[in-house]
Amino acid sequence: MWGADMDERRCHGWKDDRGRPEAVIAVDPGRDKCGIAAVKADGTVLAKAITPRTCVGERILELARTYGADTVVLGDRTGSRGLAQQIQAAIERAGAGPVRVVFVDEHESSMEGRRRYLKDHPLRGLGKLVPLSLRTPGEPFDDYVAVILAERFFHSVEK
Repeated sequence: MWGADMDERRCHGWKDDRGRPEAVIAVDPGRDKCGIAAVKADGTVLAKAITPRTCVGERILELARTYGADTVVLGDRTGSRGLAQQIQAAIERAGAGPVRVVFVDEHESSMEGRRRYLKDHPLRGLGKLVPLSLRTPGEPFDDYVAVILAERFFHSVEK
């Protein structure tokens, strides 16, 4: 699916017995940067990163080749339609495909991502007394949001 360099072992098992993808590449689109994550159907995070928007197509291809994903889950807000076109163009330039781009509702995903980031990066000492609602992440957490979008996708296909 992602080019001739994929060996047979890698291609086998991309879908489960009900035809659902075993792994997806999820993208939280932003104006300047995007969170991106490779996530398995069981919730295992294979990789996550924050990448400049201009590089997101190439990064998706890299992760898709590495993890055998043929589905891109894209948040449905901030410039997602234009980003979907950018992703398709990168896939066509690389001669890769086919790929399915699926839009997922982003409603409150940034708040969920923020909470998850803060839980994964607890403060030490007296900082432990500061409630999560009063803390501010020290760095971007778009990659956490991408993981949440992947989880929402898998939850929606379970139904």
